[in-house]
Amino acid sequence: MSVWRDVVGQPDAVATLSAAVEDPARMTHGWLLTGPPGSGRSIAARAFAAALECADHGCGQCHECRTVLDGSHADVTVMATEGLSIQVKDARELAELAQHRPAVGPWRVIIIEDADRLTERAADALLKALEEPVPRTVWLLCAPSVEDVIITIRSRSRHVRLRTPSPEAVAELLVRRDGIDAAVATHAARAAQSHVGLARRLATDQGARDRRRSTVLLGMSIRSLGDAMTAAADLASLAADESSASSAQRDAAEKDRLMAQLGADPASRTQPPHVRSAISALEKEQKTRATRFGRDVIDRSLIDLMSFYRDALVIRSGETVDLVNMDLRDDIARFAAVRTSEELLSAMDTVGTARERIAANVPPLLALEAMAIGLRPAAQQVL
Repeated sequence: MSVWRDVVGQPDAVATLSAAVEDPARMTHGWLLTGPPGSGRSIAARAFAAALECADHGCGQCHECRTVLDGSHADVTVMATEGLSIQVKDARELAELAQHRPAVGPWRVIIIEDADRLTERAADALLKALEEPVPRTVWLLCAPSVEDVIITIRSRSRHVRLRTPSPEAVAELLVRRDGIDAAVATHAARAAQSHVGLARRLATDQGARDRRRSTVLLGMSIRSLGDAMTAAADLASLAADESSASSAQRDAAEKDRLMAQLGADPASRTQPPHVRSAISALEKEQKTRATRFGRDVIDRSLIDLMSFYRDALVIRSGETVDLVNMDLRDDIARFAAVRTSEELLSAMDTVGTARERIAANVPPLLALEAMAIGLRPAAQQVL
């Protein structure tokens, strides 16, 4: 067993990180791990941190490995923002923490899972810590791509690129780690387009599978302007349902824990001022998190929708590669038969534009309506 067992489909990255653990000459104070969503950036970062703390360079079984991987090691700090950005106050706290010597292990490791969400001021607050590294402190920054990280930060870090793992590798992980049936795991891995976290959710949640199916087939329903407006509303609703299903239980559990920590009675009709203040702060954080998560869910839904047009294009081209939505082949083939390749490519561009607009803070429903209007058949668009 090894700490790298769950870092699937990344032999080059694992080789680079393992070599740095074993050879001090290859070690540096700052690392930037990039890769597409679902490639396992944060999993690789935690595995690297565990290997650094382990006397056997990542055995996966010792106390150090287990505590790093479960998030309880005293010398490993993980910043995983739940908001739209990492603020300067959070960055300053990390920079101050970086000055401290490790308490129990050989390294103090600071992992920032969403380095692309650092504001410019937050990045400036980290800059000195990266420019003047403290011995035995290591920064592990994760982001989708090098270009997503502010240049002053990325220029002071060693880059390790992760790639999208194969569906087979993701399916094997789900079977081995989560005990999921092989056929279900294979279907989920392909539908998730090798996104590890999403594949697990699709494999274990029938509701998530149903919502994804509805999203993928949405393109078939758009024929007129009215259909387009309905489809946009439906897509926003599906994304809201997915977001609510993922966060409602967690939000309630967080509030229950806070009430218990404060010694408050949940059944009481009124709470003391300090309890009300703490609950208000928590609800504000949850609202910010919900905004970010809602946009992430919409973006993922648009990726699923794009896979419908992609598969239709693959069918028109003679199926030289595997379909993402193999279970929907007959439906997609009927759609492909009445659209040209140029129309399908245009539809993919239209979905991509909607993703860019939402990322640029255009109101999601407005971007979805514009997208749906652009997805109508060409004959309807000239009317």
